Parts: sequence; C-alpha cells; structure tokens
Amino acid sequence: MKKILMIAVLLVSASAVFGQAATTKQNGPVITWDKNAHDFGNIVQGDVVEHTFKFTNTGTEPLIITNVQVSCGCTTPKGWPRDPVMPGGSGELTVAFNSTGKMGAQTKPVIIISNAVNDTKLTFNTVVLDKKPQ
Repeated sequence: MKKILMIAVLLVSASAVFGQAATTKQNGPVITWDKNAHDFGNIVQGDVVEHTFKFTNTGTEPLIITNVQVSCGCTTPKGWPRDPVMPGGSGELTVAFNSTGKMGAQTKPVIIISNAVNDTKLTFNTVVLDKKPQ
C-alpha cells in the first residue's frame, strides 16, 4: 500500500513540474526583431547609409521604447514608435550611419531602452573604403 501511495505522489509531483514548465510564459512586453543585425557591405568614405529594423511585441503587455542609445555621433537613430506598441503589434526603428572620417571595418551597437522583459541590442557592420580622388 505504501508503494502505491508513494508512486501516486511521485506521479502527481512530476506531472505538476512538467506541466508548469510547459505552460510557463514570460509576462510583460517582449520585443522580437525580424533580424537584429545588418551588414551594409562595402561603402565609400563619406557615404551615409540607413537600415530599418522591424520588430513585433510578442509579449503580453504594451511595449514602450523610451530611448535608443548609440556608441558614437556617426550613428543616428532616426525614428521609433513613441506610442506604446500593443501585444501583437509591430514597429520599426531606422538607424543611419555616416562614414565620414571612418576607415576599415566598422561594427556599431544600437541599444534599445524599453520596458521589454528581454534585453535588446542591435548591431550593424560595414567596411569603409577610401574615397577615390576625382
């Protein structure tokens, strides 16, 4: 009788643990990017290039982006939604890079400050080639 009772307790405990793991979902806003990196390829010194990153709020609460931080003045965040992005909603963030004064391989981070429960960092890279004399 004790064996049957012990087996029953173990089965109930195991099913509760596995059931909880299967149904655990992160609450709050979750920002999911279509892609979180972009390669501009080779560009010529002085070129200004832009890329638009697209995202969806796959979380359970409205997503609010409060700021976008870049590592230098050569990178400019040009726009992102100022209003809350509801669960299931989507948005875009455009980033421009000015290659004036830059040479060689460049990798730049873009940090999104928001109420998302997940960390968000975008990156882009390029190779800046010497401008040919005219």
